[in-house]
Amino acid sequence: MLESVQYGKSGLSVSRLCLGTMNFGEPGVGQHGSWTLSIDEARPIFKAAMEQGLYYFDCANNYGMGASERVVGALLRELFPRESYVLSTKLIMPMSDGPNQAGLSRKHVMESINASLKRLGHDYVDQLIVHRHPSVVPNTPVGPLEEGLEALHDVVKAGKALYLGASSMYTWQFIQMRMTAERHGWHKFISMQNHYNLIYREEEREMHPYCGQEGIAVTPWSPLARGVLTGSYKGGFDNGGTKRSQGRDAERTRGLYKGDMEFKIVDRVADVADKLGHTPAQIALAWMLSKPVITAPIVGVSRIEQLEQLIAATKIKLSAADITHLEELYRPVNNILDDEKPLSTTVKNH
Repeated sequence: MLESVQYGKSGLSVSRLCLGTMNFGEPGVGQHGSWTLSIDEARPIFKAAMEQGLYYFDCANNYGMGASERVVGALLRELFPRESYVLSTKLIMPMSDGPNQAGLSRKHVMESINASLKRLGHDYVDQLIVHRHPSVVPNTPVGPLEEGLEALHDVVKAGKALYLGASSMYTWQFIQMRMTAERHGWHKFISMQNHYNLIYREEEREMHPYCGQEGIAVTPWSPLARGVLTGSYKGGFDNGGTKRSQGRDAERTRGLYKGDMEFKIVDRVADVADKLGHTPAQIALAWMLSKPVITAPIVGVSRIEQLEQLIAATKIKLSAADITHLEELYRPVNNILDDEKPLSTTVKNH
């Protein structure tokens, strides 16, 4: 069984792992449609998760362009009482090519949360997350931060979300948004959902120290580097051995990981896994959980046995020597945000 942990300095408790839901929805719909699981395929995974103490679920309005929220909401309503799980969703990504369908304007914030709740079939979400900084949203005016932050505050005051979080942005942007909210007495972000794993560790420079000092929950996405750390790419981005690594997601993966040490680090993960009798996925996750700043990594699975392996990984304690062996090949790479192009309705799916 997974343990529960405090969510930053808030009064909220979550499971030690969070189940990412990007791959649940309507097969063929959205950027990840080639490996999306249907509601019937997802149902046993949700049941197994809750049975083993994983009760924190993460969604977003643009996953499958709304399809994921519909499936996730339906399964949660069908299977579990509302008080038994924690549910996050996200906004800011474009939901169509029309005006006012993205960004952090008051209009979009209010319309987006209402649309998400309708798709989910819920009265509220436990957390509403800003999916990126508003400055990277295409064809959308970047209004004053105060407009968006006050709108988010009003969403919480209306009881439509209980907490606020943010995802992948520069540390200075995150600090600016939190300080602006604090200055006005508005609800602040209590979590950071960022990109972090053994082959992308740039968040250790500024974001993690800041979150640790401020008591902000850190819930990394892609802890297994979209399958790279599990061996799915077999030593090269052209060698994908799974539906996901052979589909359009391979483009996104190639765009994220541009260093020259990725697959050498993957080999080290495999070495430690062989030595300790675990899978590479378990070792990569155990390494992440060895970092005190990490609250609840967001894991994606397509089979129950994958879920069970990752839950078991939370009990693995790596030695200092193994951690050094895994880390010592890392070399600095460009922050992925430096290369972040304006988001589109089809490209960004995390």
